[in-house]
Amino acid sequence: MVTGSRADYGLLYWLLRDIQSDPDLHLQLVVTGMHLSPEFGSTYEVIEADGFHIDEKVEMLLSSDTPVGMAKSVGLGVIGFADAFARLQPDVVVLLGDRFEALAASEAALMCRIPIAHIHGGESSEGAVDEAIRHCITKMAHLHFVAAEPFRRRVIQLGEDPARVFLVGAPGLDHVYRQRLLSREELEQALGWRLGSPTFLVTYHPVTLGDEDPVAAVSALLAALERFPDARVLMTKPNADAGGRAIIRQLEEYAAQAGDRVLLTVSLGQIRYLSALRHCDVVLGNSSSGLIEAPAFQKPTVNIGIRQAGRLRAPSVIDCEPDTDAIVAAIKQALCPSFRSRLAEITSPYGDGKASPRIKERLKSEPLDRLLVKRFYDWPG
Repeated sequence: MVTGSRADYGLLYWLLRDIQSDPDLHLQLVVTGMHLSPEFGSTYEVIEADGFHIDEKVEMLLSSDTPVGMAKSVGLGVIGFADAFARLQPDVVVLLGDRFEALAASEAALMCRIPIAHIHGGESSEGAVDEAIRHCITKMAHLHFVAAEPFRRRVIQLGEDPARVFLVGAPGLDHVYRQRLLSREELEQALGWRLGSPTFLVTYHPVTLGDEDPVAAVSALLAALERFPDARVLMTKPNADAGGRAIIRQLEEYAAQAGDRVLLTVSLGQIRYLSALRHCDVVLGNSSSGLIEAPAFQKPTVNIGIRQAGRLRAPSVIDCEPDTDAIVAAIKQALCPSFRSRLAEITSPYGDGKASPRIKERLKSEPLDRLLVKRFYDWPG
């Protein structure tokens, strides 16, 4: 299994646990990308602290904030993963999502003639290069584990055999039902920081496609936060995408000026992040967690800009333009008592929190030695 960032590791956590605990399966873990970077928190240490053995570390992340740097990182990743897979000789490579680390791993696995199992295919995020990467991985993959019925249909529409496409739900939701999360007091102690009323949980990633200027968008977001001076703001830094470091500088300057009202962190880790989701009042930014996990906690999400355009949405998601007035209006709607009163009936459109055991059992039962040859499936009609 491959993990390249705090985000996909959190989603893979229970699948890793389930595979690790099954005596008929052997887990091999390859760690890459942001996990190995001190700039992004050296989060491979969290993986080790959770009790997982890291079989290979693939260094691929250049200290660059440009599209060229990202492209070169993919090239380094392909080389590193090819060497890692040659040493490990896995029966199947399990990948999640749509980031450039997963693209590099899938390219290497394809050329090494190793079957690929892909999680979260068929989705859409029109404002990011992740959109194309996700569908590329679908075409290289041999087993597909999707989070919702529209995604299952889309993967089949891409020419994949319906018998190899499995509707399992989103594995990130397994935490909601299987993980003991922190109480409000425990979370405050873990953060060394007091929550407020309201508390905003903020994550904003660069929009890597389209004309949306990430620096201008973050400036609009920060200006909007100033319209709510009584709010406490918990921020996580963005992923290592092109333009991410410019955003980090903005957030660091803002947090330094805001004093104790704002807490900025490189990574909360999965337990603290989901606990923050449970105890915050509004989720702000453009992270997929605002659309997938937040609805499971009946929390309103203010989704800014086009990064998540095309994804399924629960009624708790409020979309707005990356404009200060639009963000302010969306936050006011999210805080409105009449809007919040309807959230108790909200459920995530991404499943029931039982994805990991379904994926594990399918990996265990599937005849992997007959997967490499694929026939293009033509959509009926």
